[in-house]
Amino acid sequence: MFEIRIICDPADTDRVTKTLTEAFATGPVRQYATRDGDRARLYITADHFSDGEPEPEVWPTPEEAYALAPSIISEIGWTANEAIGRPTYGWLGREFWLRKAAVLDRIALTDDAPGDAGEVAIEAARRVMDLDDRADVEDPRGYVRQQYAHWAKTK
Repeated sequence: MFEIRIICDPADTDRVTKTLTEAFATGPVRQYATRDGDRARLYITADHFSDGEPEPEVWPTPEEAYALAPSIISEIGWTANEAIGRPTYGWLGREFWLRKAAVLDRIALTDDAPGDAGEVAIEAARRVMDLDDRADVEDPRGYVRQQYAHWAKTK
């Protein structure tokens, strides 16, 4: 196991992180601003894949993933507000889809969730996976939790 430190433009962090997760078995990414505030510092614990095959990913628990999340009602309001005036969702970015998938996952986790809430959450998670070009992920909701936790810490 080893630690990788990267200093890059903040706009490149998602691309750098994605490339590293494809090349290594990585842990969570820790991101901080550089002293001058113009660039981002990424710290990633990594290891080589065993036998050429990636090890199964360990997804954060819902409690870990959504520790910094606003209330479900607040997130529903945010996603509805973002969608106003956009008859096709084509102009909505990754943040919208990630937050929408996360709130649907959180709703599906509640005791009074409708019967198809889990399926709806999976479909929304697949949209995020499509945007990230991650068709290889076996647990779409786990992937959303991982990505949401990362986004919440770095936003």
